[in-house]
Amino acid sequence: MKVFQWLFVVVLIVPFAEIYLLLLVGGIIGAFFTIFLVVFTAVLGAWLLRQQGFATYRKFQANLAQGVMPAYEMIEGPIILVGGALLLTPGFLTDILGFACLVPSLRKKIAQYVLENHWLQPGGSVFGQRGAAAKDVLEGEFRKDD
Repeated sequence: MKVFQWLFVVVLIVPFAEIYLLLLVGGIIGAFFTIFLVVFTAVLGAWLLRQQGFATYRKFQANLAQGVMPAYEMIEGPIILVGGALLLTPGFLTDILGFACLVPSLRKKIAQYVLENHWLQPGGSVFGQRGAAAKDVLEGEFRKDD
């Protein structure tokens, strides 16, 4: 299955699953407490997003100051962003995935997996494959004499 087909299936299935879970939980604990839980997870998610985002930014800056490539932080940043977006989305499934993205140990393992599988290689594209144009590049210097 292609990426867009998977994305289409996810976009169709996730809202139905979220609505089903919201109705199920609402039937068990009541509408007020269900709405409270949804709002609470959104507020908690925004707070965690801010805290984890600033912590990752500080690590990024510290690595740059030491002259170390902040590879993990460059991968963790988008993971934190996705986690925050999922937590701000109403629903319990997206909240679980969002909290998983904001747990530092899980985020570190995801970043390590991405780096070890060479999805980001120096000098390459995002998935480590150089484009056809990169083969045709000649290294050299240029100087214009008047």
